[in-house]
Amino acid sequence: MIELIRTNDVVLLSFAESLMKDAGIQCLVADQGMSVLEGSLGMLPRRLLVEEERADEARRILTDAGLGAELRA
Repeated sequence: MIELIRTNDVVLLSFAESLMKDAGIQCLVADQGMSVLEGSLGMLPRRLLVEEERADEARRILTDAGLGAELRA
C-alpha cells in the first residue's frame, strides 16, 4: 500500500477515506490506535494508505476534491 496523506486532521482524513470508498478504492487509515497510547492529544498523525495499483487514480480524486496540498510526494 502507498501512503497518500499523513495528517492530524481527523475530519480531512474522514473526507479522504469517504472519497476512496465512493470510488471503490481499498484504503486503510493507519495509526488510529496510536491515539489511544498518546492520550488522544492528536500529536501523532494518521496515514491514509491505498492500493499501489490505484494510487494514481486516488491522487487524481483527492486533487479534484481540493486535497492536493495534503498529498505526500
